[in-house]
Parts: sequence; structure tokens; C-alpha cells
Amino acid sequence: MFKLSTLCYIEKDNRYLMLHRTVKENDVNKDKWIGVGGHFEDRESPEECLLREVWEETGFILTSYKYRGLVTFVYGEDTVEYMSLYTADGFTGEQTACDEGELEWVDKKEVLGLNLWEGDKIFFRLLDEGREFFSLKLVYDETDTLQYAALDGKEMELFDILNPDGSKTGIVRERGVAHRESSLHAASHIWVVRKKEKGGYDVLLQKRSAVKDSNAGCYDISSAGHVAAGDEYLTTAVRELKEELGLRAAPKDLKFIGIHHGGFEDVFYGMPFKDDELSAVYVYSEPVDVEGLRLQQEEVEEVIWMDYGDCRRGILDGTLNNCIYIEEFEMVGKYLGVL
Repeated sequence: MFKLSTLCYIEKDNRYLMLHRTVKENDVNKDKWIGVGGHFEDRESPEECLLREVWEETGFILTSYKYRGLVTFVYGEDTVEYMSLYTADGFTGEQTACDEGELEWVDKKEVLGLNLWEGDKIFFRLLDEGREFFSLKLVYDETDTLQYAALDGKEMELFDILNPDGSKTGIVRERGVAHRESSLHAASHIWVVRKKEKGGYDVLLQKRSAVKDSNAGCYDISSAGHVAAGDEYLTTAVRELKEELGLRAAPKDLKFIGIHHGGFEDVFYGMPFKDDELSAVYVYSEPVDVEGLRLQQEEVEEVIWMDYGDCRRGILDGTLNNCIYIEEFEMVGKYLGVL
């Protein structure tokens, strides 16, 4: 059985009106902060439900509002709810007390610090990015842990959020949100190398696709990828080599050389990007025919071999357009015996 509901975020002076749901004991939203809204009554349209629920919970009569998205909320085994999501920037009336909890105007920059559903953070990100309309599916288990998310029918990446020691916190977060909040997560980095006849090593660099969400067009690690929620470092490394380069590697051929903790902050496409990763670093030295590689176009523009020493100098003096962590690159150099 499914339910129909509305959810509205009222805006004023760069703040959202948030409802802290503290009253009902058997409330799926108990102790969470959400917008205002509720379930459809018999034969109501989404807008009729919106206007009625906002007035009942806040005392406000909306005069300007916009339909922003449809959220499919799946919780446990028996809860499926279709929520019509609205924002509103015009209203009249005096704010009244709400029998569902406490109403509070919260600065938009502070909203993500509240006790929110992880999926709510996704649509706050989409709203902040100016998405006109979206369809978002969110699936949770009965511990409130996000299990699956899809935007406009396309599955989204979910990460296990980590403690500083690498253990899992139990929080599962969507990729874009993790990069907005600087949430520590896992990645696998694979350096493909080849020994040179006269000594030393070449490293295979990939040039990141022009459509990447960060560091587009920069030279980078041979292959790398985030560890999806529930996955492990080594399986991720094997998968990324196959997906990005078309390289079929056996797990035993990937030599683990350590964990690197890296992070940076920047702005891409006008939006903040904060990376914080614990990366398992691997070296792959089996023979590779570059001409036979099948590059994943949305990830990799090209690959090139470069002498390790030349690459290190280019990273250090800035002559190589790259997004490589020098500390990690020197880990590779020490493993290869060239540093």
C-alpha cells in the first residue's frame, strides 16, 4: 500500500522553516528535521494538500510556491510514499505553534548540520544547484540507513562514511553530498607501471574527461574510483581497471603498497567541492598494450606513458597539469625503488 503526501520548504531571508518532529512516538520522522506538509485527504490535489497542510502546521497562507520534485520514499518492508516536494517564498499570516513538533527558521548554510534523512540532503543539494524539477527515489532500511538512491531513474553513487581510522561509521551518504560536506570516504588508486630497459620506470597517466565533476582535463592516477557502500578496496580496484581502461586484472596482480589520506577544497561549475579520502594504493606491473585499451569516454580522455622522474618533476614544479597527490606518488616511487 502506498501513501501520497506533500513536503514544503518555506524560504525567508536565506533561511528555511524547519520542523523538528518531536511529538509523535510512532512517527517515522521522530526526532528528524523536515519541512512542513502531510498526507493527502480524500480527492485532494497536491496543491490543495500543500496549502491546507502549511496552514494547519504554520498558520501561513502561501502566496508563491513552486513544485520542485517528486520523491519516492521507501522505508523497510511496508512503507512506500510519493511526496510532492515544493518550495515557497511568499506567504501571509502569523506563525502559530505546530502540534507535530517545533518550528524554527534555520540559515540555509546550517541546515545540513541538523538531524536530517540522508536522502533529504540530496534534494537540498539539488535545490541549491537550481534544478528545476527532479524525480528522486530513496530506499531505507528500518535503521534509517540509506540503501539506494536514484535521480531521474539513474542510480546514484553511495559511500560508506568512515572514521579517521578507516572503520565505518554506519552512515551511508550520496556522492554529491559527501563532497559538499567533506565526508571521509574510501577510494582505490591503481598505478600502472612498466620497467624501462635502461633502468627506471614509466607510469601510465590518464587524462580526466572534460565532463568530470572535478579536475576535468587534468592528468591523474592510471585508474581510480570510489569504493561503493558495502564494497571493498580490492574489488573496487579490479572493477575500475576494467571499467576505465578495459584492463582485465587478476586481484593477485595488484600489489597493495599502503593507505593514503588525501583531501582538497575547490569550486567546480560554481559549486563547492570538498574531497576527503582514504585511498588504498596499488601498483600493477603486468604488461599493458596501450593501443589495446578501451577507455571509458565519460571518465578518461586519453592515457600516456611518462617517465617516473619526469612526472615527479612536473608535479612539483607545476608544469604538468595534474591532480596527483605528491605524497602518494612518492609512495609509488619508494615501492619501485626509484626514490
